[in-house]
Amino acid sequence: MKNNRRNVWMILPIYIFTIVFVAGPLFYMLALSFAGQKEGYGVSWSFTLENYAKILDPVYLDTFVQSLKLAFVSTLCIMLVGYPFGYFMARLSEKWKKRAMLFLMLPFWLNSLIRLYGWVIFFQKKGILNTILIKLGIIEKPLSILYSYPAIVVGMIYVLLPFMVLSVYSSAEKLDWSLMEAARDLGASSVCAFVQIAFPLTLPGLLSGVILTFIPSMGLFFIADILGGNKIVLVGSLIEEQMTRAGNWPFAAALAVVLLVLTSVMILLYRRIFHVETLEGIG
Repeated sequence: MKNNRRNVWMILPIYIFTIVFVAGPLFYMLALSFAGQKEGYGVSWSFTLENYAKILDPVYLDTFVQSLKLAFVSTLCIMLVGYPFGYFMARLSEKWKKRAMLFLMLPFWLNSLIRLYGWVIFFQKKGILNTILIKLGIIEKPLSILYSYPAIVVGMIYVLLPFMVLSVYSSAEKLDWSLMEAARDLGASSVCAFVQIAFPLTLPGLLSGVILTFIPSMGLFFIADILGGNKIVLVGSLIEEQMTRAGNWPFAAALAVVLLVLTSVMILLYRRIFHVETLEGIG
C-alpha cells in the first residue's frame, strides 16, 4: 500500500502538468472555435457553427490545399535527400558517425530566423548564388529565386531535414548488415539486396520521418513569410493573421482545430497501419 501511494504521488505532478498545460489549452481552443466574435476585439460565448462554415469558403479551402501541396512537395524532397543521408551515415565508422552527426546538428544551434535570413542573402538578386552563376557564365541576368515557391521549398527542406535523417539513421543503425552480406553471397546484386532487405527494415524510420516533416511543414508560416514574401499563404499564416490582425480568435481556433484533426488522422493512420499490423504479425 505504501509503495502504491508513493507511486501515485510521484506521477501526480505529471498528470497535473498534462491537464493544465496540454489538455486545458486544447479544450479551451475547442470551446473557443464554437464561440462568436464581438465587434472589434473580443469573444462572444454563444454557441455557433459559423466559424467552421466559414472554412468551407473557397478562399480558405484553397489555403488548406496550398498547405497540403507544399507539405507533400517538401516531404518528398526531404525524403529523397534525407533517406540516403541517414542510411549511409549509419554505415560509417563510429568516428565518422559522430562527425556526421555534429555537421548535421551544428547549424541548428543558431536561431532558425537567423539561418533563414542567411538564405535571403543567398537567394537575392545580388546574392551569393547569382554572383557565382554570373561569374561562371551560366546566366547573364540574375535569377528571381527569392520570394518564390522554390525558395519556400528549400527553406522547408533546410529546417526539417534533420528530422528525416535522424529517423532513418535510428532504423538503419539497428540493421543487421550481415543480412546484406549474406544476400550478396547468394548472388543478389547490391540494388536487389537493398530493395528486398535494407529498405523494408528501414521503412519504419522513413515513415516516422515523413510524419515528423509533413505535419510541421503545414504550419511553419514564418518560412513562407520570410522566403516567399506572403505569396503563398499557409494555414499557419492564416491562423496568425486572424489572431494578430483581424482579431478573430474564434475563427483562428476553428482553423487550428481542423489542422489538428488532419494531423491527428495522419498519425492514427500511421499507427494503425505500421504498428497494429506488426503486433498482429507477431501474434
